[in-house]
Amino acid sequence: MTDFAIFWEWLSFAARWLHVITAIAWIGSSFYFIALDLGLRKTPSLPPLAHGEEWQVHGGGFYHINKYLVAPDFLPEHLTWFKWESYATWLSGFTLLVIVYYVGADLYLIDRNVLDVPQWGAILISIGSIALGWVLYDALCKSPLGNSQNGLMLILFAILTAMAWAYTQVFTGRAAMLHMGAFTATIMSANVFMIIIPNQKKVVATLKAGGVPDAIYGKIAKQRSLHNNYLTLPVIFFMLSSHYPLAFATQYNWLIASLIFLVGVVIRHYFNTRHARKGNPHWTWAVAVVLFLVIAWLSTAPKFDAGANSVASASAERFMQASHFEAARDTVLTRCSMCHTAEPVWDGVHQAPKNVHLDTEAAIANHAHEIVMQSGWSHAMPPGNLTGMTDAERALLVAWFREGQGR
Repeated sequence: MTDFAIFWEWLSFAARWLHVITAIAWIGSSFYFIALDLGLRKTPSLPPLAHGEEWQVHGGGFYHINKYLVAPDFLPEHLTWFKWESYATWLSGFTLLVIVYYVGADLYLIDRNVLDVPQWGAILISIGSIALGWVLYDALCKSPLGNSQNGLMLILFAILTAMAWAYTQVFTGRAAMLHMGAFTATIMSANVFMIIIPNQKKVVATLKAGGVPDAIYGKIAKQRSLHNNYLTLPVIFFMLSSHYPLAFATQYNWLIASLIFLVGVVIRHYFNTRHARKGNPHWTWAVAVVLFLVIAWLSTAPKFDAGANSVASASAERFMQASHFEAARDTVLTRCSMCHTAEPVWDGVHQAPKNVHLDTEAAIANHAHEIVMQSGWSHAMPPGNLTGMTDAERALLVAWFREGQGR
């Protein structure tokens, strides 16, 4: 019978694969339509009520696109709605959050050196904070401040910075960065689900009823779509950050998260300005490079000891009590701890990969699942088997894990 742990690992992989695919579709359509919108031109040949047109070439053919700010004077029989890319991205992302961070809360979500909170408490904080982001953002957009694009973005930036700091006071550094992505992506997807699509449906319903749609619906939808456009690059960074300890496991990880929003904004400003045919603001790339160098410098500050808790979790106690534990511990200390430690001794390795420390009994027990996945059922670690882990040692790790699971 296939081990549940292996099934769960493949379920996680499937959810991640789906998440990446749907995110590509959503980001691609978002970038495309913002570029299309900014590139529209007014010409004498425009149809009645049309705002602008664009000619494009792709796939061996030509496309002639007209945009109506409010609506055309008739309703086409077929409309393509761009919404499922957003919905599927958020749903698959939340599924992945549950699989990795909620089910594996003791390992990935909670750092008891930061905040000693029960699993259910950490999960409630996670869900509540993600929902809070949308509530605050939506309230700001609907307030008088929503009429000031720059003022709104500055307040939003302050909120995002505050949340980045707050997350580091509650979760592991890895989870803090991931939650910044979830916090921001929820705002983006809720923009589509709660504002953009409902507004478009109101316009369609008015047309079907023979009325003239209010232009305000399109104006609001366009504002939210533009916000999504500027938030996209930081979200991608946060989703990738879990693979890079220098991003999530340093003293100033919250400040790194904050600066990443500025990097994303200036890069999108460059492309949006070009697409609008308003010049080539090359200065944006200089600013982005400087900000990224500042981020790299901040990452050299003293490291958090995240992921190397000195106390074993309740579930890890079972692995420490297993009869195979001492042999498994010695194998890990011999084959893995030269890199997975606070001060790696392997030449060229300056920080424990993924900030996973395997130099104490408690740390080894806490990471039992990762160890067996990387070095038991697979041969991913040690990389290139540089330390010469034998098949017998790998089988020992599997036996230890099975025993710790009570199998």
